[in-house]
Amino acid sequence: MDSVKVQLGLTERTTQAIGEVLAGRRISGRANLLFAGPAVIASIAYMDPGNFATNLQAGARYGYALLWVVLAANVVAMLFQALSAKLGIVTNRNLAEMCRAQFPAPLVYAMWGISEIAAIATDLAEFLGGAIGLSLLFHLPLLAGMVVTGFITCAILMAENGGFRPIELIIGYLVAAIALSYLAELFMVHIAWGAAARGTFVPRLPSSAALSVAVGMFGATVMPHAIYLHSGLTQNRAPARTDADRRKLLRFSSLEVMIALTLAGLVNMAMVTMASGAFHAGHLDVGDIETAYQTLTPLLGAGAAVVFLIALLASGVSSSVVGTMAGQMIMQGFVGFRIPIWLRRIATMVPAFVVVAFGVNATDALVYSQVVLSFVLPVPMIALVIFTCRRDIMGPFANSRLVSVAAILGTVVILFLNTILLLQTFGVSIPGLPGAG
Repeated sequence: MDSVKVQLGLTERTTQAIGEVLAGRRISGRANLLFAGPAVIASIAYMDPGNFATNLQAGARYGYALLWVVLAANVVAMLFQALSAKLGIVTNRNLAEMCRAQFPAPLVYAMWGISEIAAIATDLAEFLGGAIGLSLLFHLPLLAGMVVTGFITCAILMAENGGFRPIELIIGYLVAAIALSYLAELFMVHIAWGAAARGTFVPRLPSSAALSVAVGMFGATVMPHAIYLHSGLTQNRAPARTDADRRKLLRFSSLEVMIALTLAGLVNMAMVTMASGAFHAGHLDVGDIETAYQTLTPLLGAGAAVVFLIALLASGVSSSVVGTMAGQMIMQGFVGFRIPIWLRRIATMVPAFVVVAFGVNATDALVYSQVVLSFVLPVPMIALVIFTCRRDIMGPFANSRLVSVAAILGTVVILFLNTILLLQTFGVSIPGLPGAG
């Protein structure tokens, strides 16, 4: 037996141990760690550079007023990531594959096109974030930072050749770096905790201009590619052969989703809180990452600025890896073929190079990419609700009436916010909404 264990790789040992837990041969508190990974990887989508951009603008311009948006978006995210994981565990298919199997071809190709737009917007935000962090931290030209980010991303993606566990561990370490960085930031800035609590639990929009930031925050938090990806990360990961096995997997998965996304939500709240405490009083003009970095040094010291950039760099690199994985899964699921990871990585670099070449403000590009994602978001949300409600697909694991209502309500909220933003963009007056400013 020992000689067999020596020959097993990290992923093989993990899979074998998961099978022992499901069979009841291994029972311990550490058993939960065997099932950790999918939600941790998905959670990086909720701490990507798009979050940095929208959260910076929210905190600097509106103080603590939009913290409730982070809370609401995180609750919606928890629900849909849990449903996505459930789809993969129960059906052994990811969301894109289910769409191809269940919907007519014209709709499938339309959904694929829309989802590819989301993947491009996602990669734009993530790739730019890593490049900005490198260029500011090491005083590199932005283009050089983009090239280095691409090489680092491809190097990390090579770890996937060793199975799912190595890349889960790498992403887990980067998530920890982001969380610890923002924990440190909170100790460096004065926080009005009473105002922060009110902003978290009392919904309000200070102005119509705040609406676009709020929608961008939703788009940056509840991410289309994360919904697609999570179903694939749980797909065929554990040897669930019976409904009893699937119930155990679902319990572990739901627990991991709650823990991982609670951490992601707290990190996002910390971003808004830090930006509010540092910039809202006297620095309302801080609306981009570069200005935030340059302003942090005289306000809080060089240490705070460096910690901010370390978090941004860890976010950009890790989310770029996850975005590439999701893009590959979306393409393969919808149309049935895959392209080499390095080729997809190069293709997703192109929009970022175009943005830089035309002199577009990088942070503005990040914020607008999140608004695009928010408009695309209902597509996977609606599909996921349809599939997880159907007993012919999910069997006894179909959504309960309460879960179905909550999922439909979450989708309707996203559609409602996007409709308001669209009307506002075209200058349509919206009764009851505060004036611009």
